[in-house]
Amino acid sequence: MMMLKYVLFVLAAAAVIGGAIGGIHLVKVAHRNQKEMASFQGAPVPYTANLGKTLVIYYSMTGHTQDIARRIQQRTGADVYRLETEEPLKASPAFYAKVKKQLKTGQYPRLAGPAPELDGYDVIFVGAPVWWYTAATPMLAFLQQTDFKGKKVVPFSTQGSNYGAFFEDFEKNARNARIVTGASFNNLGDEYNSAVDNKITAWLNALN
Repeated sequence: MMMLKYVLFVLAAAAVIGGAIGGIHLVKVAHRNQKEMASFQGAPVPYTANLGKTLVIYYSMTGHTQDIARRIQQRTGADVYRLETEEPLKASPAFYAKVKKQLKTGQYPRLAGPAPELDGYDVIFVGAPVWWYTAATPMLAFLQQTDFKGKKVVPFSTQGSNYGAFFEDFEKNARNARIVTGASFNNLGDEYNSAVDNKITAWLNALN
């Protein structure tokens, strides 16, 4: 009986400590977000870039990457292609373990539908969420089967707080791509919508 009480006490203490650490992390992330986005507050930044014929390719599971892709499309008039997997993916404890195994073995999920046509585009934006500090495995599957043939490619990521090795791994896997400076976007609340718009516009203008 005493042993059971001891085990329960240890588990409860671990839960409290874990919760405190998680809470501190969230506070730090919120502070960093506030500090970064403060520089993008204010009047709307006008879009002045002329990027030519543009394509946005993205994978999104929860909608964050899709939101950034659509905002890029709104400014550039780009065509949009959404990557889909043959087997729909949903977040769960088993899912995260499966993704970790995929990253270790390089056996990524199979993509549905035909590959997007890249010919005729001047700039190709390619975006995905960050999983385990790198690009989501459906995006890695796309890169694995794609030859960009010298096209100008602009990566972008979405994540909770840390993009990890996303851009480094993207560049390693983007075959024959001319990589242009990408951008990362933390998953933010609606109160940051106008600041995110300005961040995207400023980034796009800098690509011109």
